[in-house]
Amino acid sequence: MKLYEIRDTLKAEVLSGEEQLDQTIVAAGSADRMDDILASVTGESVLLTGLATDEVVRTAKIAGVRAIVFVRGRKPGKTTIGLAHAYDLPVLLTRYSLFVASGRLYINGLRGLDGSW
Repeated sequence: MKLYEIRDTLKAEVLSGEEQLDQTIVAAGSADRMDDILASVTGESVLLTGLATDEVVRTAKIAGVRAIVFVRGRKPGKTTIGLAHAYDLPVLLTRYSLFVASGRLYINGLRGLDGSW
């Protein structure tokens, strides 16, 4: 699934990385704990999270995540968006809950990180 399709599916606002919306995302993972992100989210995936902090961006970068979607309308601060921009990491914002956002992506063909993709 292309990142612009994720944007459209989630009715998301692009906060950073508008020029990268044509990249392909092969899987998605959802987490609010940093250790869960490191343990389960891998490269070529999108991370959905309700935590809008610098630590999420740093952890996503280490895990090799291709993009972050902040859910529940939790808009990160300017420093967090700036950090994502410095890491060349697209950031999107949706008003959907973590559950609904994950479900919308799943029914539109994006699979989780359990090996089924």
